[in-house]
Amino acid sequence: MTRTAFFISDGTGITAETLGRSLLSQFENMEFTHVTKPYVDTLEKANALVTLIETTAERDGVRPIVIDTIVDQAVRRVVAEAPAFMVDIFSTFLAPLEEELATHSTYTVGRTHAIGQDDVYMHRIEAVNFALDNDDGARTYQYEEADVILIGVSRCGKTPTSLYLALQFGVRAANYPLTEDDLDENGTLTLPASLSKHRHKLFGLTIDARRLSAIRTERRPNSRYCSMDQCMQEIAQAEALYRKHNISYIDTTRFSIEEISTRMINESGLQRRFSPR
Repeated sequence: MTRTAFFISDGTGITAETLGRSLLSQFENMEFTHVTKPYVDTLEKANALVTLIETTAERDGVRPIVIDTIVDQAVRRVVAEAPAFMVDIFSTFLAPLEEELATHSTYTVGRTHAIGQDDVYMHRIEAVNFALDNDDGARTYQYEEADVILIGVSRCGKTPTSLYLALQFGVRAANYPLTEDDLDENGTLTLPASLSKHRHKLFGLTIDARRLSAIRTERRPNSRYCSMDQCMQEIAQAEALYRKHNISYIDTTRFSIEEISTRMINESGLQRRFSPR
């Protein structure tokens, strides 16, 4: 059976969607159609949403799941009339916290993802800019400023991991692709000078050759670049390099970007500048 799940908020909807997806992922035998509705911040929008939920319930033959972080009580009362199973994240968790802390929540829209009064937002922007500037071996002269330098063969996940580390944790992540240009006269992969002096910042990524070939085929089909022999050779050389220089590395084949990043932080002892949002 497929159920429709609505993630609703009078803010960005990021909290409702993030927690909602996490909760629903625990039901492996169920399929869910996800619908995110942010900025439901007027009665008109709330009524339109109720109509949509009603239509969805009639179409599916079963009531939808609604996971919300709506703060405005007037909007909440309208949405509560919809024929759905409601999961109110704020009320579920804030009420017990209010009792424990002996104070009332401010119930303010957008607190989690607002810019705020601190420097967290600027750290986030600066880290993202750094990751973009230092993608694929660009600006190696800036490696002094890097918190970590990801290395690995082309298309093993370096760029998205760098950006995730920057956006979610404020980590200044550069990345460098290991290519044939880094082979010595014996055909052995070596650490270039730009990386050798930052050995303590290096973290390697590897990947299954079949997965790498499939990814590269989408980019350059029927090329030596995506052939199994080429992929196997590059991966073997990269992993040999990691072992030779005692560089920690992660196999990205079966891990999401979130898992790769958090495992890397845990194994390397990287300092988070802030918690993920």
